[in-house]
Amino acid sequence: MCLYVFLRWIINALLLMIVSYVVPGIEIQSFMTALIVAAVLAFVNAIIRPILLILTLPINILTLGLFTLIINGLMFWIVSSVVKGFNITNFWAAFWGALVYSIFSMLISLLDQSDTPKVRQIN
Repeated sequence: MCLYVFLRWIINALLLMIVSYVVPGIEIQSFMTALIVAAVLAFVNAIIRPILLILTLPINILTLGLFTLIINGLMFWIVSSVVKGFNITNFWAAFWGALVYSIFSMLISLLDQSDTPKVRQIN
């Protein structure tokens, strides 16, 4: 379990490095910075993001969930203001960076699930 968490952390840091190359306006100085960003982003997504989702629930319902993309961009931008060496030039760079990061992370999760054996229950 501990090894799994460590590997996910490394993979997320690598994904952040890829996002910095794909999306203009996002810069990460080093892999160590990417590791810190991955940890802070996980913390922000675990603590602050659920609170924002609850507070913006009416807007999210009106936009059929698309406002969640704005919140994801805000979380990315907040982390860039906290971590030195992780620079995002404007909100739209944060928005597209969060979107690309989410897509890459989803693809990695799909690959990860395909390798796990399925457990069958006996009735």
